[in-house]
Amino acid sequence: MASGLPSNPLKKIQLVRIAHVWYKHANIDAAKQFALDFGFVETAQVGKTTFYRGYGTEPFALALEASDKDEFAGAAFVVESEEDLVHASKTLPKECRPTDVHEMKDLPGGGKRVTFYDPVDGFPFHLIHGQTLVEREDPGFPHLRYNYPVEKNRGVNEFQRFTKRPAPVHKLGHFGMCVTNFAKCYEFYSTRFNFHPSELVHNDDNVDNTVFFRLNRGDELVDHHCFFFFEGPKMHVHHSSFETHDFDAQVLGHDWLRQKGYTNCWGVGRHVMGSQIFDYWFDPAKFIMEHYVDGDLLDMREPTHHTKAAPDNLHVWGPEVPATFLQ
Repeated sequence: MASGLPSNPLKKIQLVRIAHVWYKHANIDAAKQFALDFGFVETAQVGKTTFYRGYGTEPFALALEASDKDEFAGAAFVVESEEDLVHASKTLPKECRPTDVHEMKDLPGGGKRVTFYDPVDGFPFHLIHGQTLVEREDPGFPHLRYNYPVEKNRGVNEFQRFTKRPAPVHKLGHFGMCVTNFAKCYEFYSTRFNFHPSELVHNDDNVDNTVFFRLNRGDELVDHHCFFFFEGPKMHVHHSSFETHDFDAQVLGHDWLRQKGYTNCWGVGRHVMGSQIFDYWFDPAKFIMEHYVDGDLLDMREPTHHTKAAPDNLHVWGPEVPATFLQ
């Protein structure tokens, strides 16, 4: 199994957080309607691309570009400094085809960017710095107090009442890819960046084939994973995952999407690795989009966990894992 420790002494590009994902759609009108029904807010349109934010501070969390085909166009991570952008543009391997540092002056938040391409399968990956953050919005979530069998927290004659609506997106939490060479991808991302494996999953032959990466930010608390990948016969994006407020908001969003006629992929349930309560949906192009709540936060005191691949390791409760999710 992979040890979880990089063997390459190269200076690592320091990632701070995941920021947004970019998708191309042949049926852009259907994709845009799904984004609204999923809980995004449109914030700008630039050329063929429409930008959507959550209620957090990122200027946008999702970009939808009109295209002649459906295609994943990459995820973006914020880096610590412009020096990290320069380092990436000058030192990433030639098969990554890194761009020069360039301005994002027409995009919400502005800033600078370097784009490179995965050295194994060629999907795009973006590094950004210097974006102007936006003010956090208040979606008007109710303040909930729960009554338990022997602990009553809600006052007399007080009620829990909810408004039917999409589940407001807070932020992008993670994305995942199916790659064709796990070992080569693991070596690249664990040596070139401050990704650290929270979980390594192995097959019956004790060979790792899946990793859930968090960011090594020292004592800072970070999400259990912001990037994962697993080995398969053909490269594709598996899903992008967006945080919402709580379980009630999530299930209200589930009902909203169901009533709008969208197709549920898997959920609602609770994961083992990361602990999130999950709800996966197919968008009109059959890309998988997830709402999640209540994920684990880790720092670097937590060691890498090693797990054997099995359907029961994916969820504690919820529907059985569908075949469409494992593709």
